[in-house]
Amino acid sequence: MLKRRYTVLIADRSTGVVRRVTVSLRTALSVAGSVLMMPVLIGIGAKMSASLEIDALRASNAALQVENGNFRATTGDLTTQLQSLESVIDDLGARSALDPAQAKAISKLPAVVKARAAGGNATANAAVSSVFSTSLISPEDTFGALRTLLQGLESRLRVVSRDVEQQEKLAGATPSIWPTNGWLSGSFGGRKDPFTGAADFHQGLDISAERGHPVHATANGRVRSASYQGDYGNLVVLEHDFGLATRYGHLSKFNVRAGAEVKRGDVIGYVGSTGRSTGSHLHYEVLANGKLVNPLQLLTQQPPRNKNP
Repeated sequence: MLKRRYTVLIADRSTGVVRRVTVSLRTALSVAGSVLMMPVLIGIGAKMSASLEIDALRASNAALQVENGNFRATTGDLTTQLQSLESVIDDLGARSALDPAQAKAISKLPAVVKARAAGGNATANAAVSSVFSTSLISPEDTFGALRTLLQGLESRLRVVSRDVEQQEKLAGATPSIWPTNGWLSGSFGGRKDPFTGAADFHQGLDISAERGHPVHATANGRVRSASYQGDYGNLVVLEHDFGLATRYGHLSKFNVRAGAEVKRGDVIGYVGSTGRSTGSHLHYEVLANGKLVNPLQLLTQQPPRNKNP
């Protein structure tokens, strides 16, 4: 039955030409079947394509969720880091603000002393400046650049922190308060010797006060010695940071021992007239790297009020 053949006549009315097409039943059924199956095949193909696309979208969505999770975690880390840097900056800002009187005293220090306390590192800015020359394309690039920027800021803040610490130490080591309450009876420099009347160089300040009046450390430091020293009488010598030292002579008695740590304002002894002295007073000297400095240029604050013993 499938071997039967059929002839189809196709006539052109305008020309009268008749054409014959002979096909077998099998071929006709195959063509008809193909025509009928075409929509089904197209539908199946569309369904498979849609399924593949959905799978791809699901995979992409999962990847984006992971990426977004990483970005959120990174953003959280960067936020925490920024908050930490902000706290450090606020702390450094508060610590770097010196009392005007103390700042004035520091400005009068010899250059060699200030050079010892100087710090800083210009190379710390390199990491920060390099960020702005980088082309930022993807979020990863942006986060990477931000990390680099924050690392540069952290490096710079460490340098600034060291500078502030040095400034604090220098401020603490600067002999800036009067060692005792009294009146100035002898200045630094040339004068007549009170015993001989001959020309003499006075190495410090003489501050007259009643016997037993407290004598204060003028800066943070350590007691190098507290003993009787010839013309100085009872003498306390304090060592401060950055090559600074102070001497307190003619004391009636000591209130510290060698090796003790002292803070600015601590009572280290009491006014007297021991050694080569014409009356009750304190002889006060300041040295920088072993060289005498006029103490008067550094004295910007009065000592704390203390009751006599």
